[in-house]
Amino acid sequence: MNRAWCFSATLAMLSCWNGAGAHDTESGWTYPPACCRSDQERGDCQEIPNTSVSTGPDGFRVLLNPGDHHLVTRQHFFRIPYGDTIPSGDSHFHICLHPTEDHANCFFAPPDGF
Repeated sequence: MNRAWCFSATLAMLSCWNGAGAHDTESGWTYPPACCRSDQERGDCQEIPNTSVSTGPDGFRVLLNPGDHHLVTRQHFFRIPYGDTIPSGDSHFHICLHPTEDHANCFFAPPDGF
């Protein structure tokens, strides 16, 4: 499948949801319901520190430690291909962990990277 098409489809999806079943970020934009499975207190999406994210030749590398995300109880390493990111609504990185802390369901990156 063409990555440009996937990106366009993702943007279209993000512009169509009504926010039901998802929660807002601290900066005020709403996580897509397909990414977030709960509410503000128990949601699986959260902003993560910029220091937890680095770039590699094939995508983002995310190293999460306890305290970086409220669901993380032990260290996790995720590789997120560049074409699998969703633009964040602010200048921060966000990740949704679902169905467990071992799975990165959605990863949001600032439109300009860092």
